[in-house]
This record gives sequence, C-alpha cells and structure tokens, in this order.
Amino acid sequence: MKTLIILNDPPYGTERSYNGFRLAHALAKQGEAQIRIFLMGDAAACAKAGQKVPQGYYCMSSMVKRALHDGAEIGICGSCLDARGIAESELVEGTHRSNMDQLAEWTADADKVLVF
Repeated sequence: MKTLIILNDPPYGTERSYNGFRLAHALAKQGEAQIRIFLMGDAAACAKAGQKVPQGYYCMSSMVKRALHDGAEIGICGSCLDARGIAESELVEGTHRSNMDQLAEWTADADKVLVF
C-alpha cells in the first residue's frame, strides 16, 4: 500500500508531526508499505539537521532519520524552507527539497493520504 503522510505542524510545540512520524514507523513495521512524507509549513523544520533537545525529550531529526532508515521518502516544500530561512545544506541527509508539483504527483499516486 502506498501511503502519503503530509505534515504541517512544527517539530515541537504540538505533537502532530511527532505522531505522524510515529505512524510512519508503525506502518513501515508492517513490511509492505511504501511511505512518503511531505513536510510543509512549519513542519519543514522537522528535517533540520543538528537539533539539540533536552535529555529525555524526543528529537525530531532523529525521527526523520528513522523514517528514512525504514525506507520512507521525505520531501520538504521548498517555499516553506525559504520562508523559514532553512538552506538545503541544513537538512537531514536523505531528505530533499521538493515542491507542489511533486506533492500533487505523490497525492495522485497514493492509496491513502493522511494529513497531520
């Protein structure tokens, strides 16, 4: 099954992006899922490398790396990155700058689209 997860919320402050990545991991454990994650709006900051959080608190960049390890493809809205001053060189390795055309393609290709 092809699943697209679209995240809009920031990496910290709400738990929507956190829960979206948790769901991606749970789906990946089922073995036959193809997972794509598109980060837009404040969720673009989820893929910023080098995040440092208090001990015992989840680290979103680590969750991004785990999703990549699970086989997910992760695209980040380029306009959203620009608006937040995040350069492509600052992203977690394996993620990529993307755009609305790719999101439209992924949406049309997906069996399920989940929005957080």
